[in-house]
Amino acid sequence: MPKKQTSKLAQGAMMTALFTVLLALAFYVPLVGTVATLFVALPIIWYAATYDLKATLLVATAGCIISLLIGGLLAFPFALLFIALGVVMGYGIRTKKSKEMVFLSSSVAVLLASAIQYIVSIKLFEIDFIKDSIALVRTTYTESLEYSKELTGQEVFTQEQLNLMFETIELTIPANVTIAVFLITFIIMMVNLPILKRLGVDVPKFAPFRHMRLPKAILWYYLAILVVDIFIQPASGSTLHMVTLNISMVLWILLVLQGISLVHFFIHVKGLPKALAWLATIFAVPLYSFFVLLGILDLGFNIRGFIDKEQPKE
Repeated sequence: MPKKQTSKLAQGAMMTALFTVLLALAFYVPLVGTVATLFVALPIIWYAATYDLKATLLVATAGCIISLLIGGLLAFPFALLFIALGVVMGYGIRTKKSKEMVFLSSSVAVLLASAIQYIVSIKLFEIDFIKDSIALVRTTYTESLEYSKELTGQEVFTQEQLNLMFETIELTIPANVTIAVFLITFIIMMVNLPILKRLGVDVPKFAPFRHMRLPKAILWYYLAILVVDIFIQPASGSTLHMVTLNISMVLWILLVLQGISLVHFFIHVKGLPKALAWLATIFAVPLYSFFVLLGILDLGFNIRGFIDKEQPKE
């Protein structure tokens, strides 16, 4: 057997073993597992970034089988998410895709894997873990409010307010899951790419955040949602209401990011202290409406062009 093929098999076995150890730590050890979760996909990412897709799929299959052995049906979905993330992210790095494309494709892969697992859990096992989780949170929250009322004699929320809050949570599950998946993928990517670089993998780089520019189509999507909300006014709980509400949440996040990017650009061009950029990012949470407005103005009127005719060269 050629030396290269032998090395490929040996390293595949090593990465599968390392994946198994990290998966077991993440699944069984409470405190250490939180940290280990960030690195579960690392062996798969490295192997996919180093070797061809066929070899990577063999390692991924081995990882799935071993996850069944060490954790049964409970560990398998958990492992599958990280394997999907690792294969897609590693393949994107190996084929020299941009960091933005690697991030986007990896997030979509995890999102699709999550959706498939959710459908399978409902159809085959009749388990809706999202509804069960919401029901558990609602029960716990209601009990804590009743206990608080007994102690203080004051009602924090009325029953109508409580029902409205949980109804909104249920309606916005698609947007919340999507945002959570993209955020978690981003964190995992930012933690693992420096390690891959130290291991000799040629990893892509993001452009500076201040140069982030969303497609102008985002602005038209936002205006379309506003038109629907103002003129059609979909009934609460209807399919149209759920769709517009979820799309609105995602668009708000994107426009806030655009607004923060604009502030970072202004601070850089004017030579202001970098600490101001961090403060602006922190204040974007309570002042999100203002940053949404900044994002809209930047997309619609190219505010950066007024700040500086020519963006600084890197």
